[in-house]
Amino acid sequence: MANAVFTLGDGNKGTLSFDVPVDVYEKGIDQAFDDVKKDVAAPGFRKGHMPKQVFMQMYGEESLYNEALNKVLPEVFDAAVAEAGIQMVGQPKIQLDAMEKGQPWKLSAEVELAPEIELGDYKGLEVPANDASVSDEDVDNQLKQLQDDQAELVLVDEPAKNGDTVVIDFDGSVDGDHFDGGKADNYSLELGSGSFIPGFEDQLVGAKAGDKVDVKVKFPEDYQASDLAGKEALFEVTVHEVKSKETPELDDEFAKDVDETVDSLDDLKKKIKDNLTEQKEAAARDAKEEAAINAAVDNATVVGGEIPDSMIQEDVDRQMNQFLASMQQQGITPDLYFQITNSTPDDLRKQYAEGAERRVKTNLVLEAIVKAEDLKPSEEDISNEVKSLAEQYGMEESAVRSALSDDMLAHDIAIKSVVDEIVDSAVEK
Repeated sequence: MANAVFTLGDGNKGTLSFDVPVDVYEKGIDQAFDDVKKDVAAPGFRKGHMPKQVFMQMYGEESLYNEALNKVLPEVFDAAVAEAGIQMVGQPKIQLDAMEKGQPWKLSAEVELAPEIELGDYKGLEVPANDASVSDEDVDNQLKQLQDDQAELVLVDEPAKNGDTVVIDFDGSVDGDHFDGGKADNYSLELGSGSFIPGFEDQLVGAKAGDKVDVKVKFPEDYQASDLAGKEALFEVTVHEVKSKETPELDDEFAKDVDETVDSLDDLKKKIKDNLTEQKEAAARDAKEEAAINAAVDNATVVGGEIPDSMIQEDVDRQMNQFLASMQQQGITPDLYFQITNSTPDDLRKQYAEGAERRVKTNLVLEAIVKAEDLKPSEEDISNEVKSLAEQYGMEESAVRSALSDDMLAHDIAIKSVVDEIVDSAVEK
């Protein structure tokens, strides 16, 4: 035991006093000696082979106290926090109060606590209803998209219309002066796509292969090239080809071409409807969860009115580290990411800082509900969670156990249970 005593001061700050027991720091002294002996020599002994008794006679065990404290402090401090029953945030300021041989070492730490949460209603909350039904029109739109994906462009000897693709040469000028990026040869442009300056594509509707068309347009006032913004331009356009989309017929053969698991168009329609239904139900569940959790958080109050800045900064750090780690897994180092995005770590920090306070409050509220509901996952719950995670990530169960402690697993299970309870009890209106 660390004989931990917590004394609350102003606001959420206080002092945690605790001891380092004799048997604990003696183990630390042994570890410290093992570290330093390899660099210490004494008459009659090779470097690294000096007996501990000889070292103590020459230097005294007090010479190892600081290193010994560094060895044992993390574990002792965590034990003191647990013994005091406090939820600390931020970094503690630890000071040594007494370090006497044969007596427990006495330390104290200035700590900041997570704020208390006064819960409001979190069960039976009213949330907006979400329509998860799939209409025939939804299925038809999906089929049309599949048709478009399978469409082929074929040459036609007809005037171009919206939806057709024209292959053109163009050369643009403003007041007779040609400008960078205003010229291209054999450029494929889908009419009606809106990929060119407004009005450009419209003036090619009706053109045929071999036509030469003078296209007159005005650059938008907010055009990215400031030297062209708001100016009138002339594009001399030569149309080489007109191509029209040829879409396959919606029949059984089409269905089998786009999906080898079906035998008919009706089968494909049913599969599309089933997939869309699954997607809409998942989206509706996500929307219900977001609305219910937000309502529960809105109904709760942070005692004292403010969330400590240290908690907000910790959240921002965690979000940034997780994001950059995910980039690293894709082979993109932080330096490369900032170079590609032309941004800085400060830019990324500002991005994650925007929702940090809300994320922290949400976590605090969920933790408070876990405590209010006195949720304590069983060993069976933890074992099932380990199996689920192992299957999800293709890992051995022993590897999951090594990566996550029972306390961490129990915490995650309890949070999931709270979220499920909030969402399942919510009433859609």
